[in-house]
Amino acid sequence: MRIIVPIKQVPETKSVRMDESTGTVIREGVESIINPLDLYAIELALQIKEKLGGEVVALTMGPPKALEALKEAVAMGVDEARLVSDRVFGGSDTWATSDALSEAIRKIGNFDLIICGERATDGDTGQVGPGIAAFLDIPVLSYVNKLAEINDDECVVHRLIERGEDVSSCGYPLLLTVVKEVSDPRLPTLRGKKKAKNLDIPVWGEKDLGLDASLLGLKGSPTRVAKIFRPKVTRECEMTVANDHTSIEAACANVAEFLTRRNLI
Repeated sequence: MRIIVPIKQVPETKSVRMDESTGTVIREGVESIINPLDLYAIELALQIKEKLGGEVVALTMGPPKALEALKEAVAMGVDEARLVSDRVFGGSDTWATSDALSEAIRKIGNFDLIICGERATDGDTGQVGPGIAAFLDIPVLSYVNKLAEINDDECVVHRLIERGEDVSSCGYPLLLTVVKEVSDPRLPTLRGKKKAKNLDIPVWGEKDLGLDASLLGLKGSPTRVAKIFRPKVTRECEMTVANDHTSIEAACANVAEFLTRRNLI
């Protein structure tokens, strides 16, 4: 069983900043982590590997510092990792990102299963996993919250849907997107950290993947952020002060009148 896990390095939630002129996330100088939902995808892949044997390969697209995320995945138990990194990828939307990652997966070669986190915390679209499946022309099962059964021929999963759960089965190759209920991510181990420290992770750019530069980055992204603004929260209130018996009576009358006017009593 060969499993590929596309992950993303995202800004720590408290550190997220936006470039209002381009509508993109500012990543330079910001503390970054593995996208939390991707940790559940990694864990599920490792559990499947422990059951059926095989190999787990982590893949990400981002700046050179995204190597940190890949090394953390290796420290958790992932076997190999690949980084897709080139300045021409900067500003890619979900379409351009899915295209580039799908070409990287083709370059990696034969695989049985791709497991993605449901969405990334910095974009919150949930589109890249299904996008990869579309570019690779393979089936996708989304919102997986439980792996019911898996063998060398097919896997059976529970999926969250609007009115409950759906049980689906499918053969390979197949892409899953998972939610956090699917597993409990393990911590990196000392042995894993030593392996990650010495692991030489290949870095692939535009030319390595044979991509068309016109379809990459902002130039190749059909999604456009039209406007970014900070919401203004304004509240109007009326304060009633009660310092003595007389003012308490007046305050109670004011509150009762307010509630009556709003049809609350």
